[in-house]
Amino acid sequence: MLKKIFKILIPFIFIPGLVAAGALLLGDRSYSFVIIAVAVMALLFFAMSFERKQARARTMVIVAVMTTLSVLGRLVFAWIPAFKPITAIVIITAIYMGGESGFLVGVMSAAVSNLFFGQGPWTPLQMLSWGLIGLIAGYLAQPLRRSRVLLVIYGVFAGVLFSFVMDVWTVLWFSEGFSWQLYLASLAAAVPYTIGYVLGNVVFLLVLTRPIGEKLERIKLKYRC
Repeated sequence: MLKKIFKILIPFIFIPGLVAAGALLLGDRSYSFVIIAVAVMALLFFAMSFERKQARARTMVIVAVMTTLSVLGRLVFAWIPAFKPITAIVIITAIYMGGESGFLVGVMSAAVSNLFFGQGPWTPLQMLSWGLIGLIAGYLAQPLRRSRVLLVIYGVFAGVLFSFVMDVWTVLWFSEGFSWQLYLASLAAAVPYTIGYVLGNVVFLLVLTRPIGEKLERIKLKYRC
């Protein structure tokens, strides 16, 4: 029972609270502490989802591979603004390996890829955004696997959600507190990027879901992950 409670508190209360506190209280100072703390909480959340250590270890290897793919994908498509496969890979991981795995891939992909793109106080928000996108996809795994239409719809939702969350940082960066007027202006200014996120998600989900999903299914069956 306690484990179930913590599995709700960690992704929906503890990590968002930590990210919010870091953004509001620390600003551009000590963001590395928040990044590390979020990563540790994500690992704890992942570890709590497995009863057998063997299954946890095998799934962790898959998570590491998927994180590597998402980081490499972000690097390869770095020359196209907002058009990246990272969200699609997080979603695919979640619907075939579970929401906890998708959450961890999302969190770690942001932290690792920003070693190349630049770490900053925006990194914890990226970690939270991609993590939650993966976790929610895990909850919707069955319908998303059965219907390409629903998969596309979720890709659109994920692109909009990511943009909306990241614009919170835009507001905090420009002002000392949160302003709804500035937030709405930021959303309007970010429309081209939001469209890029949405298109990237849809294209990469349509291209990558079947081949990667089939391989993940075979791995799960063979190694009982």
